[in-house]
Amino acid sequence: MLISVTATAMLTGWSERTVWRRFSGHIVKSETSSGRSMVPLDLVQPHLCISLSPEDALVLAKADAGDADAQNEVALLFLTEGKPEWAIGWLELAAKHGHADAMNLLGTCYIEGNGVPKNDNLGIAYIAKAAANGHVISQRQMDFIRGRPETPKDPSST
Repeated sequence: MLISVTATAMLTGWSERTVWRRFSGHIVKSETSSGRSMVPLDLVQPHLCISLSPEDALVLAKADAGDADAQNEVALLFLTEGKPEWAIGWLELAAKHGHADAMNLLGTCYIEGNGVPKNDNLGIAYIAKAAANGHVISQRQMDFIRGRPETPKDPSST
């Protein structure tokens, strides 16, 4: 399995230049239309700050290909392992693709200063964007911020 030089940098904390230098003899051009430079994942794995199961590696490949759900899942892997600073880049990618869960998580990270410098305004902006995209938890959070913590009405009671 191959992953891009960019993803390798995100997973190791190295610069792309360092990735090129360390894996120069192993980098290949992708056969896809993107033509991205790729590195064999098995060479990268010893340098990761978390271990990846075979299932995680498949999710990583999807995330690297631009799948927002998978990008969010990779971020969750890092968050679960207590590595929020490593999750942020993946959350940002997923949020740019309109992934509401990623927007909510990213907003929460900014509000809590978890993996990023604390920034309430940016955090609220991400949560507001997630709410606008239909994220129910974000909608409740925005109601609370606005000072009107309403509980959703039970549709069966009408």
